[in-house]
Amino acid sequence: MLALISFRSVSLQRFWAISALAAAAAVVFLATPARAQEAADAPLRPDTMAARVAACTACHGAQGRAGTDGYYPRLAGKPQEYLYHQLLNFRDDRRQYRPMTHLLSGLPDDYLREMAAYFSEQHVPYPPPVRPDVSAATLEAGRKLALDGDAARGLPACASCHGATLGGVLPAIPGLLGLPRDYIGSQIGGWKNGLRRAAEPDCMADISNKLTPADIGALAAWLSARPVVEPYAPEPAGSLRLPAECGSQAQR
Repeated sequence: MLALISFRSVSLQRFWAISALAAAAAVVFLATPARAQEAADAPLRPDTMAARVAACTACHGAQGRAGTDGYYPRLAGKPQEYLYHQLLNFRDDRRQYRPMTHLLSGLPDDYLREMAAYFSEQHVPYPPPVRPDVSAATLEAGRKLALDGDAARGLPACASCHGATLGGVLPAIPGLLGLPRDYIGSQIGGWKNGLRRAAEPDCMADISNKLTPADIGALAAWLSARPVVEPYAPEPAGSLRLPAECGSQAQR
């Protein structure tokens, strides 16, 4: 598929130029006494997908394993269709984050699908979780929302859509574990505040609008504190009956 995409595309040339700069910066960063051998063991060969997505891994970590700053999320192993539609959403301004929108502006759908396929095929170990500095009561509140929901407020459990292990469901529902606490909280807040949107009916926006700030904090704390137990993978397509109609899933 990559061979079918014109190398004369201005947008692709810009994306590759940014990737080349990011790759060079990564080499400089890694070429410290502690990391020099690691850099030597895994050089980026030119004209490979790994080299072309260096602009992505500069923030999201090698192979998309997550950034080190506690915000940029893991891309590795996410469902391909989920990643593809998030790239579309950033490019088409349905999901608000200016650096991503600028980076992806003008890139063709086929190339975004290639990028999504690359990251979905990366399987790297998850780091141990960081226990958040919150009370046991807050963690318990997050656990109940994630696993049981709150029927009185019309809140389905996270597990009712994202799977019993919270590992996601094919083809396009992502896993929720192994993500930074700040990222989880900011994304739920983004749904709630209209900075992140999906096809109507936007079930995540509907759910997020029912969550209080305390709910969001509790969910982010509990989810980020959960260890990832391997094998951690999305459940098969059709294995769950969603509790609400979701336009983003109806598109698949």
